[in-house]
Amino acid sequence: MKKENNFDNKIEEIIKCLTLEEKIGMIHGAGLFRTEGVKRLGIKPLKMSDGPMGVRNEFPDNSWVPYGYSDDYVSYLPCNTALASTWNRELAYKEGYVLGNEARGRGKDIILAPGINIIRSPLGGRNFEYMSEDPYLTKEMAVPYIKGVQENDVAVCVKHFAVNNQETERLNVDVVVSDRALREIYFLAFEAAVKEGNAYSIMTAYNKIWDQYCAHNPKLLQEILRDEWGFDGVVISDWSGIHDTKEAAEAGMDIEMSVTYNFDEYFFANPMIHAVEKGIVKEEVIDDKIRNILRLMYRINMFSENRKKGAYNSYENREKTLEIARESIILLKNEENVLPLKEKEIKTIAVIGENADIRHSAGGGSAEIKALYEITPLLGLKMKLGGNTEVKYAKGYTHNEEEREEVLKEAIDIAKKSDAVIFVGGLKHTKEDFELYQNALESTKKEEQLINIDSEGNDKTDMSLPYKQDEVIKELLKVNENTVVVISTGSPVDMSSFADNAKAIIQTSYNGMEGGTALAEVIFGDVNPSGKLPVTIPVKLEDSPAHCLGEFPGKEKVRYDEDIFVGYRYFSTYDVEPLFAFGHGLSYTTFKYNDLKVEVNELEDDVNIKVSLKLTNTGEVSGSEVVQVYINDEKSSVKRPNIELKGFEKIHLEPKETKIVNINLNKNDFAFYNEDKNAWTLESGKFNILVGSSSDNILLKESINLEKDYKF
Repeated sequence: MKKENNFDNKIEEIIKCLTLEEKIGMIHGAGLFRTEGVKRLGIKPLKMSDGPMGVRNEFPDNSWVPYGYSDDYVSYLPCNTALASTWNRELAYKEGYVLGNEARGRGKDIILAPGINIIRSPLGGRNFEYMSEDPYLTKEMAVPYIKGVQENDVAVCVKHFAVNNQETERLNVDVVVSDRALREIYFLAFEAAVKEGNAYSIMTAYNKIWDQYCAHNPKLLQEILRDEWGFDGVVISDWSGIHDTKEAAEAGMDIEMSVTYNFDEYFFANPMIHAVEKGIVKEEVIDDKIRNILRLMYRINMFSENRKKGAYNSYENREKTLEIARESIILLKNEENVLPLKEKEIKTIAVIGENADIRHSAGGGSAEIKALYEITPLLGLKMKLGGNTEVKYAKGYTHNEEEREEVLKEAIDIAKKSDAVIFVGGLKHTKEDFELYQNALESTKKEEQLINIDSEGNDKTDMSLPYKQDEVIKELLKVNENTVVVISTGSPVDMSSFADNAKAIIQTSYNGMEGGTALAEVIFGDVNPSGKLPVTIPVKLEDSPAHCLGEFPGKEKVRYDEDIFVGYRYFSTYDVEPLFAFGHGLSYTTFKYNDLKVEVNELEDDVNIKVSLKLTNTGEVSGSEVVQVYINDEKSSVKRPNIELKGFEKIHLEPKETKIVNINLNKNDFAFYNEDKNAWTLESGKFNILVGSSSDNILLKESINLEKDYKF
């Protein structure tokens, strides 16, 4: 990381003036979301807030019950999975900017985002807070997001470092994973966050790696994060993630945060004072932590009178959330051009499904926020159609077993009498559903356990849609074969029972305060869908590599025996056909790929490869396409995936317009991590450059030969 020498001297002067007690106050929570300042020296407390989908509501120092005032309503942003579905780096920057702008507007110094762990299994409870199963897509979206946040004089806190891929036993589970998988899959985005994004802080994960808690792990925090990657920012524990004073202090942890109110008893509080006084921990170790903290404070201008003030609930911020939501919607299937619906031909429309009328902003655990407003799909459709089209709504499904037959009958009756039918289903992450989930786990009635939700604190039990939504969809398709199926989730779910019969399927996620607006615009053609899947949707759970090769969720240990073959890397290499492939997403127009050219320039210490092609919009409406570049190593000393994403560009084209698309690759894109040499290695030989619209739709191919070997 770049060192700003203009304030290094000031930092040393401040450290000399601090007492031990004042230093200790700066390295642990003095409230649930703040540290202690040093008033006599003008050092303010560091104020933090969750989370990735907006600035969380305001809490007292010593209570998890919010104040309940009216001053902490904020813009509700699309979740990270939705953002990654845009495959648009510019929108990633915009979402980060909005989050940072609102965090600063609320007086925060650190926002606990983004979450960039890899989506390893469809069952992960916090998948919606993360971005993708692919490390390259994750890093390409995370870096501009980080820059957007920090432009507002607010620090990101990138989380959760590292291999936090499940909620089950998350506080203690020990992850067993190869160094190669760590480097190629699980570390890549974190390294980019440090080296390219210049992230000012990092949050450690709860779990263990190499038989040691992440928060106590000198190999993870010192050898890799600080020494190898050059991180000189602040390392913050996840709340209650520290279990020992000396171990965490000497491993490279800077600030301890926790969920309890006994702030003076935290490991980095009075116990740390005693440890220093008894010589168990050297005061120089504490000074290093203060250096990192003060450096962060200078970076976000906490000592400046000209610090940016931020703003929240601005019209401009709400506009950006709508822009992101529009591009995050994925058209999975559109047989016979069922979509877009033609508004003038529809006098009555049936909207079926409880998810059409559910607000998600207040759930999900630490991702919950207090949204200024949230436009549901039902509201968005009614706002779009106005008074000339009658919109009839029915829940269609419910958690109450006694009412299921009744609500289904109501839905079918409405569908029969309507010109068009839209089903909106999927998962939820409201607090009420979390309680239902907990009750179901304790119940002996098996049928009550179909309560799968997206939320911190729990993983899903399977991929099924809760409340027998599959049956509702099947019955609606019998009534109207052109029923539009909308699935709203933060993770892949089982669509196998209806995917063949439904002509039109839309995948969406928790798309923020304007999610319903964006969905209505896509359904009726005001917006041409351009989202692409950031994950693979398998036919069944057993097809997922974490479940058929590795373990999920494990017990005391969880073994990542699928190694580097995560997501589409597994499906493509082992010839397992997914239901919908990574990178898949349709449009209301069509695109032609042609004239692929690859130029190779091998240098002494790098390889420069320029990939170019022509992309043409061959349809009748404007639209955007994500051109995806994958590589294939024909012969390697180690087993490699059949395809690996190494480049992409999102291109907007008017009807019949052609643009030349350029994507550059370098040695990093062709290398693998060599465990024998503890280094990245590029072996000379033949490589295939594969260009397509998804991981299973490769449209152009060109082979190249690299003459040199590289180790770095």
